[in-house]
Amino acid sequence: MKVLFIFFTMMLFVSDVYSSTEVENPQGNQQQDNKKNTQKGTQLEGLLDLSLEELINIDITSVSKREQKLLEAPAAIFVITQEDIKRSGATSIPELLKMAPGIEVARIDTNKWAISARGFNSRFANKLLVLIDGRSVYTPLFSGVYWDAQDILLEDIERIEVIRGPGATLWGANAVNGVINVITKKAKDTQGMLVTGGAGDEELGFGAFRYGNNIGKDISFRVYGKYFERDDAKFSTSEGAFDSWDSLRGGFRLDWQLSSKDSLTVEGDIYENNLGQTTTIPIFTAPYYEILNVEDSDINGDNVLGRWEHAFSIDSKLMTQLYYDQNQWTNAGFAYDRETIDFELQHQFILTKRNAILWGAGYRFTNDYGWDSFTMALSPESHEEHLFSAFLQDEITLVQKELKLTIGSKIEHNNSTDVELQPNVRLMWTPNDRHSLWAAVSHAVRTPSRGENDIRLNTSIIAPGTLFDNSPVALIAFYGNRDFESEELNAYEFGYRILVSNKLSFDIATFYNEYDELRSVEQLDSFLTYWEGLTYLTIPYSFVNSMYGKTYGVELSASWQPTNWWRLSAAYSYLQMELYLDEASGINLPEITTGESPHHQLSLRSSFDITKRIQFDWWLRYVDSLPALDIDSYTALDCRLAWNPIKNIELSVTGQNLTDNQHPEFKQEMFVNSSYTEVERSVYLKFTWRSN
Repeated sequence: MKVLFIFFTMMLFVSDVYSSTEVENPQGNQQQDNKKNTQKGTQLEGLLDLSLEELINIDITSVSKREQKLLEAPAAIFVITQEDIKRSGATSIPELLKMAPGIEVARIDTNKWAISARGFNSRFANKLLVLIDGRSVYTPLFSGVYWDAQDILLEDIERIEVIRGPGATLWGANAVNGVINVITKKAKDTQGMLVTGGAGDEELGFGAFRYGNNIGKDISFRVYGKYFERDDAKFSTSEGAFDSWDSLRGGFRLDWQLSSKDSLTVEGDIYENNLGQTTTIPIFTAPYYEILNVEDSDINGDNVLGRWEHAFSIDSKLMTQLYYDQNQWTNAGFAYDRETIDFELQHQFILTKRNAILWGAGYRFTNDYGWDSFTMALSPESHEEHLFSAFLQDEITLVQKELKLTIGSKIEHNNSTDVELQPNVRLMWTPNDRHSLWAAVSHAVRTPSRGENDIRLNTSIIAPGTLFDNSPVALIAFYGNRDFESEELNAYEFGYRILVSNKLSFDIATFYNEYDELRSVEQLDSFLTYWEGLTYLTIPYSFVNSMYGKTYGVELSASWQPTNWWRLSAAYSYLQMELYLDEASGINLPEITTGESPHHQLSLRSSFDITKRIQFDWWLRYVDSLPALDIDSYTALDCRLAWNPIKNIELSVTGQNLTDNQHPEFKQEMFVNSSYTEVERSVYLKFTWRSN
């Protein structure tokens, strides 16, 4: 795969050389047109060129898998634009997600995050589906995302669509509490050369390049490469941790207009990450644990995606997509290797004047392998998963241009729980082009992960004589459960969007979620184990579906642009969780158990153009306390000052977390004994050069 990737990239450069004369001379007008389009696209991303009316009517695709205006989307959705990305000063996708209401983003150490939507946050959060250009980056090991493996050249992102609430009818299992879709720019919009670089006290060094051009008049391409190195974080004692992080990544995208009705996109990435962490492992000799400073954890992988689109007519379009993704992860003696092949077909057409039909089908094959260690093992070591799916959705126009009803469902068949049905109903009312109200009722499931079915996890050792007189040394271990069922959600949502004026807009969403069959753990019967001449007591725990409950809350976002050179954006979230255990006869779990997600979150961003060449941006965030993790509330402030000395060069300085020296944001959950660190104040310098 890596050889093919490098070969394809070289062929793009060779083809560009041989086609340069054709592009620059007889058909030079095409290149000039593309440059003009690119420049126009860049201008449209600017604060001064996008009004609030244009922002609220921006085209999105993640809610219904077809283009629609944000104002007309019957879901709680927040769009992070390229201008938001640029002016945030953020250096990673997780940092960008802090803009969206209802999304919880907490940094555990330099290279690990806990990210979720509407509660249930954890490093191994399992109710949020994440896609990059339609490619799922979900891992079946824990039904979540390796955020330290997800990166991209931020300048290549067109927008990030963040949906809070179920998206299972179109996207499938595990799109329970939300869907995040990172959408990159088309190759024709990234022509010419881009070079960025910089350094700081925490961002020790980073650099990237991108080159884009045309092959003839119908093919556009780009290639990119990026590297960064981040410093160790600190413990609460201000001692340095061993969690430094360096990453090398490259990729390409090719867009080919085959005909007036057909287009082809091929894109891919290859990456290598080296990460450190401090972890604690159990041992059978005093003090019965060992602290390891692991500096050679690796996450490596590559992927390639192809997408063909055909237009039968204006109202009828067919899309087929195929991608391959492979990932290897090694950490403290345990290694995990996964390969995924995914095929998807989707067709949309107008059945009658009132019925817009969208249907599709898909197949996903996953093969993984885990190398055992004393701390962690998978049984069986190798596993194959076959996932078959199909969906059907009908958008019914009840009142022309005002009232629409969307009904649909997805059906999936997997190895663990057989058939899963995930329907929803959504109603959208747009009385005019400034107001929209929507409501939705949805059912979604989160299917069992490989870990919940097959893992053996040794977490700690209890010293002899601790449990009772003359008790042997005891091992606390977690075991997978092949009878573990899917977690289920019934969600009820309501939202309202309003463009008060050309200078002020609001978006409010409320939700009430009912969960059943949630994961908890129960203790099994203890037993004696004999290993290498040692007798010890094993105290086993297993994953079971014995928890249920409800969550409810409200999410608000607003934008105010008092002048054409200043915009303020605000986001607020309130979340309440009430969880119960079956065995406890409906007793409410205390705050110490449910308090891994904040009740309140607040974000306030200011984008200010001092002059045409100088920008000043600041971003203030408040996150409520996490009682379950003994994390206090905190306030963080980021500031960015940028200067364009000449047209194609930008110099900027960004300060992050300026309100204190350091603060904790999250701690690891009970299943993994990795040490958490604290987020420090930092400053970095950056330069950007564009050839056009």
